[in-house]
Amino acid sequence: MANAREVVTVQLGSVCVTRKAARRLDKDEAFAALGRHMGGDWGNVEYQDWKSNDEALEFGGRIVSSYRDRHLQKFWIITEADRSLTTILLPEEY
Repeated sequence: MANAREVVTVQLGSVCVTRKAARRLDKDEAFAALGRHMGGDWGNVEYQDWKSNDEALEFGGRIVSSYRDRHLQKFWIITEADRSLTTILLPEEY
């Protein structure tokens, strides 16, 4: 888990939102979650996934965060290992 005093920045590359996610999610909430993802707050993931994301940030690898909006709609933010692309999507679109 990233140290609270540590500044973490995930390089996002191009950011895209799937059509279904764009229709269902509030854009302000999705944007806020993107900021959390970029800052190393992986949202609602299990401890092992949080640890894997921290390791991917340090050593390379895919980063997957999970969030819920105010309507409890679950969505993911995935940054590819090469940091070229970050996608906001619904789990059923994976």
